[in-house]
Amino acid sequence: MTPAELSRTVLGAVRRAVEEGALGVVVPEKVKVERPRPGGHGDYATGVALRLAGPAGRGAHEVAEILRARMHDAPGIARVEITGPGFLNFTLGPGSGASLVRAVREQGPRYGHGESLAGVRHSFAPASEPRADVLTHTVVRLLRAQGAAADVVPGGEERITAVPVREDGLFERLGPDAGRWALLRAAAHDRPMTGDGLLVQSEANPFFRVRYAYSRSRALLRNAAQLGISGLDQAGAEVDAGADAEAGADAPALLAALRDHPAVLASAARRRAPDRLARHLEVTADALLGFQYTVLPRGDEKPSAAHRSRLALADAAGTVLAGGLSLLGISAPEHL
Repeated sequence: MTPAELSRTVLGAVRRAVEEGALGVVVPEKVKVERPRPGGHGDYATGVALRLAGPAGRGAHEVAEILRARMHDAPGIARVEITGPGFLNFTLGPGSGASLVRAVREQGPRYGHGESLAGVRHSFAPASEPRADVLTHTVVRLLRAQGAAADVVPGGEERITAVPVREDGLFERLGPDAGRWALLRAAAHDRPMTGDGLLVQSEANPFFRVRYAYSRSRALLRNAAQLGISGLDQAGAEVDAGADAEAGADAPALLAALRDHPAVLASAARRRAPDRLARHLEVTADALLGFQYTVLPRGDEKPSAAHRSRLALADAAGTVLAGGLSLLGISAPEHL
């Protein structure tokens, strides 16, 4: 179950509670789910009960109980708990990893794109300073990925500003990909790091690490084909629940990174902050690089459904990395 699917599940519970007369409120257009705050439990949480308590004329904890009763047996949710004044906390079920992988592989590099900003228009003024120019066009891509109409036009109403890069010929020295990473990885109010370390092929270099993780995901697919491991033709659908649970147990950080990707893209667009996406790609890459050694059979081990599950997860992670790099205007090489 993805965060978007969980949000729709919670919204459905609110709608049923209203239709059944348990809550007298206007059904919200959307419900926000996020990582639990300190003191919370499970994989995700929402404060929708606190939001609805006032209009409903009830305590938030009571509203949360009403909603929990309508979600305790929802597919993909193993447990719903109430914490604090009325936060709903969700622990996802064993099949949620396969559902997430399937969603990523079906949507491809557009996984995480959405319509949260549909109907919103933005026009940005062209920027003459190189870093501001790169930021402006990247922000436009992020906004479009969330359904907004965004362009860079003379006389645009918005202007992106940033601490300028103090070097002529940056792209000639670093190349277009490393140059863009240098200008986008730091927050706009911070000075970009433009040293030659960006060209070093070492896992100590975050730029190399992100692209290397993508190339490793493609290498795993090639190696799997040589070993005769298949079963990925239907976006990872051919894995059983037990294998999915085993793969998920091996990679909680990677599954969390994939689930968080849509929220990161939306936040990066709303806040005009491509650096949020760059940092998230580093998190995803680190999780994949730590997971990669469990994907394929080792020694005399025979290929199994668990290997296919892990391979599908690695493939999904590579898809997320490629999609994120594309939004930053950076290439994702299959061989590195």
